[in-house]
Amino acid sequence: MNILKKLYDKSKIWFAVVWIIAYCVLMSAGDSLSAQLGMDKSVTLAIGILLAAILLLFLHKNGLFADYGLCTPRTSVKSMLYYVPVVIMLTVNLWYGVTLHYGALETVLYMLAMFCVGFLEEVIFRGLLFEAMRKDSEKAAVIVSSVTFGIGHIINLINGSGAELVPNLLQVVYATAAGFMFVMMYSKSGSLLICITSHAVFNALSVFADEESATTGMRIWTALLLTVITGAYAVYLAMTVKNGKREQEKEAV
Repeated sequence: MNILKKLYDKSKIWFAVVWIIAYCVLMSAGDSLSAQLGMDKSVTLAIGILLAAILLLFLHKNGLFADYGLCTPRTSVKSMLYYVPVVIMLTVNLWYGVTLHYGALETVLYMLAMFCVGFLEEVIFRGLLFEAMRKDSEKAAVIVSSVTFGIGHIINLINGSGAELVPNLLQVVYATAAGFMFVMMYSKSGSLLICITSHAVFNALSVFADEESATTGMRIWTALLLTVITGAYAVYLAMTVKNGKREQEKEAV
């Protein structure tokens, strides 16, 4: 923990970058090892729990929960359109139908691993990275957080997860838009809780997705629709909702 604290005090941006690299490398290694063991997400889950525990302990020990969105939202549900666009996004993995890819144990391991992914990616990309850049330029922080999050999904082509080129590139596109949506949700509400929960549920439901029944054309249209919904919601939040994070900081002063 002392090493993490020294790095954090020296450079919050490099602290975020180190976490991004560690997350991508270790979770990808976990996916590869899980596949070799013949039980998907088994090692990935263990690594995810370890990383989440270390990050939570660091934030708690240094009193940084509220600084990185681990607190209740500062904006009303009504102003956030009751999060309807987010709810629509959560159903996407079920649009082609529902199927079981694994047995009961592997399904549970997969879903738990995805909850770890949701937590880690939101805290790292929307919390650490965004906050490290926000004071210098909030617009740049939004762009970097969104694009980095989207491009990061291209790692699925090389981590042994079996992702195909076209679906993965589509994932990069709508993940960038979703990243834009999540960062605006955080920026406006001052909280990552809804982002973490919805991201985790979205990923977890992918274990039931019947993607084999979808044609390439269907996948393209789905990706475009998801991009439009999340992108439009992000623009709405950017243009109409007051910045809850800034209000929170004013009250603290």
